[in-house]
Amino acid sequence: MKIDARTLPRVTRDPGAWRVILLHGEDTGLIRERAQDAVKQIAGSLDDPFRVAVLDKETHDRLEEEATAFSLMGGRRAVRVRDAGDGLLKAVTHVLEQNTDTLVVLEAPGLPSRSKLRALLEKRPDCASVGCYPEEGRTLEATITQMLASHSVRIDQDALHWLTGRLGADRGAARSEVEKLALYAGDTGTLSLDDVHVCIGDAGSVSVEDAAFAATEGRRTEADLAIERALAEGISPIAIARTFLSHLHRLRRVRAAMADGASRSDAIKGLRPPVFFKRANGFNRAVELWPLPALTKAVQETQALELSCKQTGAPDALLCKRFVAGLAARAVLASRR
Repeated sequence: MKIDARTLPRVTRDPGAWRVILLHGEDTGLIRERAQDAVKQIAGSLDDPFRVAVLDKETHDRLEEEATAFSLMGGRRAVRVRDAGDGLLKAVTHVLEQNTDTLVVLEAPGLPSRSKLRALLEKRPDCASVGCYPEEGRTLEATITQMLASHSVRIDQDALHWLTGRLGADRGAARSEVEKLALYAGDTGTLSLDDVHVCIGDAGSVSVEDAAFAATEGRRTEADLAIERALAEGISPIAIARTFLSHLHRLRRVRAAMADGASRSDAIKGLRPPVFFKRANGFNRAVELWPLPALTKAVQETQALELSCKQTGAPDALLCKRFVAGLAARAVLASRR
């Protein structure tokens, strides 16, 4: 069954109602988090040797064996399969043909919409196919608020807006930063904008954001330095591509609103989260330099960059540097016209 936002609570609340849960999409952190939650609800932990089996790419051939095995200590078992793809179609089909109550959780980042495995599971009422995509805007704000509320921590609205714009697209990285903030605030604490700045202001994602703003403003040297710093800090090329994509999408929304008759100031004010005040001048400058068609093309190129970085053996760091240099060069050319 294909699961949308309205029916997602059915999966997260009771993963035991399904035989197979397929987690696919672009947000690897969210895929990992949902897989862990499902396994915990079934087996009580992630590392019970009697009730949990974890299979990576090298051990996919054990899927049928693990899915049909009995728990020596009683209770339902869970099989967590990483890097799942269409190569598992035959094994999953055989598992579904057998009488077993083991829950199979398939983690499949980047699985295409035309996938045969995805098609099989979306047709079956006892299987769930869940898309896991990067959150942004109000959806991300709601997730952050919920994460902090689980620690009895509140966050001021301006701090929430700033944090939403600063966190990267990966759910795992976002949760790590939010948990750090919760620890900083303490029980029943409240986070102000200053608190958030102090706690995560120097996070690695800042380097990527610096690179995105510098590149779209035509500051080539600063963009190059920022992307080198981001890579040195361990930020993945895929995360870099997604940060650039988010920045370009926001610029494009402003340009599209202006094309529909809105003033530039009103179009920028309509962004959620709002542009951080220290970034306002740079954002305005980028809006001036990039017309709507150019932004549309840049968005498509950024999506292509992410796909290229996902290819096995791709020189992803080099691809990122070349992309940033090209983006900055176009902004410089636009500024000279």
